[in-house]
Amino acid sequence: MAALVVGHKSPDTDSVISAIAVADLMSKRGIQAKPVTQGDVTPETAFVLDKFGLAKPEVATSVAGKQVILVDHSDLAQAPSDVKDSEIIAIVDHHKLGDVTTSSPLLMWVWPAGCTGTVIKAMYDFYGVEVSKNIAGGLLCAILSDTVIFKSPTTTDDDKKAVESLAKIAGIADYKGLGMDMFKVKSAVDGVPARDLVFRDYKDFDMSGKKIGIGQLEVIDLSMLDKVKAALAAEITKVKAEGRHSVFLLLTDIMKEGSEMLICSDDPSVVKKAFGVDGDKAVWLPKVMSRKKDVVPKFEAVFKA
Repeated sequence: MAALVVGHKSPDTDSVISAIAVADLMSKRGIQAKPVTQGDVTPETAFVLDKFGLAKPEVATSVAGKQVILVDHSDLAQAPSDVKDSEIIAIVDHHKLGDVTTSSPLLMWVWPAGCTGTVIKAMYDFYGVEVSKNIAGGLLCAILSDTVIFKSPTTTDDDKKAVESLAKIAGIADYKGLGMDMFKVKSAVDGVPARDLVFRDYKDFDMSGKKIGIGQLEVIDLSMLDKVKAALAAEITKVKAEGRHSVFLLLTDIMKEGSEMLICSDDPSVVKKAFGVDGDKAVWLPKVMSRKKDVVPKFEAVFKA
């Protein structure tokens, strides 16, 4: 039986491509593996899959009784709901170590990189397995997406080296141009329901016993969201009412290199405590580009206090 390789809830490009690539790597090493997702892919991910001829993974609603490889997360809140009834045999990630535990030793590749795709490229190199042209293209796009074409503060030299290598394998001469094409697709919001936009790149976090939701929409120009901003604010109010202390939605302008944060919280003062700016409903946060590095640690510190 093939191990299921699965990324986090609300799958983004890194999560989906990582599942595909790790399944490919494991299979080439003689370990049967199959990529799956916990939900449908985003428009950006669909663009990447189509461009490089990669098949969209099936959606898996249960992993109970299966061997599982987690990619791009190690938090129970982001894993399949019945993951405790599975056997986790590997974790490949670039976030802080979460609360997943296992009863047996496992393979772990958890690096402080800007993207799981960077870690996976190192895995291919370490095991002496060739990266195919189409998977190289997918991993390239995952890194460009997660690092916001190297504008994110999470970007490392390892990410840049991986992109240079993967671009050569994939035959991409202008990877920055490819990155901009991806973000144009990512910026499209016309006709998309507000709830789908909120959950396009969304994660729940347990912060000192409080459930905190943080979503992010990245666009090439913040004005593209003007006509949907009121609907987004109304939607995060509904999401908060589903049992959360707070929901924050980052509207990130990749050209201006900052984010407007929409706020819905039992205690809006946590935003001032975390970022030093006042705002009950929304604030502009210059240079805030990364949920992982710029936002989550600051909120975690405030909720611990």
